[in-house]
Amino acid sequence: MAIKFTVTKEKILEGLQRVQNIVSTRTTLPILSNVLLQATTKGISLTTTDLDVAVRSSIEATVAKTGATTLPARKLFSILKEVVGAEIDIEVDDKNAASIRCGSSFYKIMGLPEEEFPRFPQAEGAKAIKIPQGALRDLLKKTAYAVSNDETRYVLNGVFMTFKGAKLTVVATDGRRLALAEAESDIPKGAETEMIIPTKAVAELQRLLTDKGDAELSVGTNQIIINLGETAIASKLIEGTYPNYRQVIPAEAKERITIERETLLGALHRASILASEKSQSIKLNFGKNQLTITANTPDVGESRETMAINYKGKELTIAFNPQYMMDPLRNLDADEVHVELTDELSPGVLKINEPYIYVLMPMRLS
Repeated sequence: MAIKFTVTKEKILEGLQRVQNIVSTRTTLPILSNVLLQATTKGISLTTTDLDVAVRSSIEATVAKTGATTLPARKLFSILKEVVGAEIDIEVDDKNAASIRCGSSFYKIMGLPEEEFPRFPQAEGAKAIKIPQGALRDLLKKTAYAVSNDETRYVLNGVFMTFKGAKLTVVATDGRRLALAEAESDIPKGAETEMIIPTKAVAELQRLLTDKGDAELSVGTNQIIINLGETAIASKLIEGTYPNYRQVIPAEAKERITIERETLLGALHRASILASEKSQSIKLNFGKNQLTITANTPDVGESRETMAINYKGKELTIAFNPQYMMDPLRNLDADEVHVELTDELSPGVLKINEPYIYVLMPMRLS
């Protein structure tokens, strides 16, 4: 179907940047390497999909001929990024051959018919929930790093979200650590729900969410559509039952130590340079008003960091995976964190003065 439109370089690059992330370079279906361009009287919409996640973005354009086609997404982006000029003219003939003109440049690229492109999902009979984009972005930042990559436990390969009793709870765990964050949310009557959003969709969401406007969620039985204004993302949901995460959160700890987040992160980072690649473990020794962090690798060497802390309890030594301990510290904004400990065998808990909990299993002290 022939189409013809003029668009600014800035707008079309912006639109392609929003959607091209999920385009695979190694797909068995050629159509999935393409972006669907739909030209209407309102402007252009760009859509990409990998059959699990789909992203659609709308941009302003002057459309002379309405219609639709699909063009190689990465190739199109490479061309448009390099051309010199503010305005780009794109014309596609009935055989899906696109002529691109900008300044002194001319390109012709071959597309595929739009009929072959998978349809963007519809949200019929879905539960509708609204949440400020900034709040959703914050919740995902505080939790998504703890998602499991182990495909044998597929229900953990995503973020678990519960909308219940005016509260949105977001949880991620890989079995060795767990991150939980909550925010207040206006949940319409009858819209209470829970779901597991796969990692790939979560990564796209984190990239696309801004601090302005609302995210409108339409939750169906096995899919979700999230509308972010100019952009929408659709994803299949992970089917299965998420484990009862409440039971791994320790009831009460013996010691609670408040530490400056960035200072602790820096000390862990420096000490971890000499943590053995095999054991991936560092030791934290809590003594009177002092924390000593040590890492030791036979045949390589050792590192020691000491920092002053406010601690009056009995001496306690516990070992953790340094990366797992640094992950929450990197993703939180709080100035201080509260570390709660019981003994060397019980999970450590990290909290801040907001509805957030991070539980980390200790490692054996060698």
